[in-house]
Amino acid sequence: MLVAIVGLLRGHAVRMRVESLRPLTHAELHPLFPEEDQWVLDESDRGGWHVLAWDGRKLGYVLQTAPVSDSIVGYCGATNVLVAFDNAMHVVGVSIRSSQDTVEHVGDIKRDRTFLKTWNGRSWDEVAGRTPAEEGIEGVSGASMTSLAIAEGIVRRLRVADGAAKIAPVPFRFGVRDVGLVLVVLAGTVIAFTGTHRRPWLRRAFQVLVIGYVGFINADLLAQTLMVGWAQNGVPWRTAPGLVLMLAAALIVPWGTGKPLYCQQLCPHGHAQELLARFAPKRWRITLPKNLAAGLRWLPWLTLAMILGVVMLVLPADVAAFEPFDAYAIRTAGWATITIAIAGLVAACFVPMAYCHYGCPTGALLNFIRSHGPADRYGRREIAALFLVVLAFVLSRLGVPFHDWIGSSASDWL
Repeated sequence: MLVAIVGLLRGHAVRMRVESLRPLTHAELHPLFPEEDQWVLDESDRGGWHVLAWDGRKLGYVLQTAPVSDSIVGYCGATNVLVAFDNAMHVVGVSIRSSQDTVEHVGDIKRDRTFLKTWNGRSWDEVAGRTPAEEGIEGVSGASMTSLAIAEGIVRRLRVADGAAKIAPVPFRFGVRDVGLVLVVLAGTVIAFTGTHRRPWLRRAFQVLVIGYVGFINADLLAQTLMVGWAQNGVPWRTAPGLVLMLAAALIVPWGTGKPLYCQQLCPHGHAQELLARFAPKRWRITLPKNLAAGLRWLPWLTLAMILGVVMLVLPADVAAFEPFDAYAIRTAGWATITIAIAGLVAACFVPMAYCHYGCPTGALLNFIRSHGPADRYGRREIAALFLVVLAFVLSRLGVPFHDWIGSSASDWL
């Protein structure tokens, strides 16, 4: 069932991405070429447009990185960039046309005063001749994966336009951040299988490490934004190997052993709830009525259904706002995400692990594939998953994004 949903997401995303390669607009070109009046398609291998003034004078040249850059995934999606050149083929501006990455990461890049100006003044050959690593491009703080993907997409697009026989794959990056994440995953796996019953201090120390390092320092939490983005655009194992390993461990370990590795050992929000429940006065504890608890357990699956609707109908909503995990990236977190995070932590003081049990769609997904051995039966999980498969199939056949229903001007306003 899970593989079927991922396949439907992938196929639908590819179709939507191809159909979304919309024509150029005056609004895009005017800031770069104030005198622009029209543009003419370049039928050469470069595949861009000549920008002309009202009297036919050539003002410059523009091209977009898609679809060449579609395979270069940032945090969770590819980004299509418009690159503009003057008549001498020197860059005069770079702008983002569209992106499948998160709203927060793309917003960080747009707000940064220098990153999109990195290539200004450089010739076509200078940009195409050196990789981002060779140029020393480090990206935007808080959105480094997305910004580096943009840089790599620009270089690849220009090299393809030059007719390079072979385009080098995205370089494999395994940095300090990845090393730290791999060590945390390995430590969590060891603890999951050995336990810390006689060493409670070890459990507390590891919890603080996960909350601080994985949560607030790296903000490398598994979330629906990440999973949906990778399902649509591919897994960025070359650019984010540590995060890919974490997701792989979170899927394979519970499936093969029944151990809920991520939820119990590697999730910063889960550890924060556990610590709060431990230190909160016991008199605060409440027991939910069985009927209410049973009903609330459907909430994560309903959230997953809402996320499918948002993604496949291209609704004007941010998937990250359905979960609390982006709140750990404090500088870029939205208010909806922060509100869910705070509400979940407060609830944990009264109902231990309340969000994990009754609100987390990512936890429900990871628990769905968890093996329960002989106790596995066809039940709530399978019914909910089958419903999601049917929903994904129906939505994929609609094939009409939200902005086509309400009109492009209303969609742009949203």
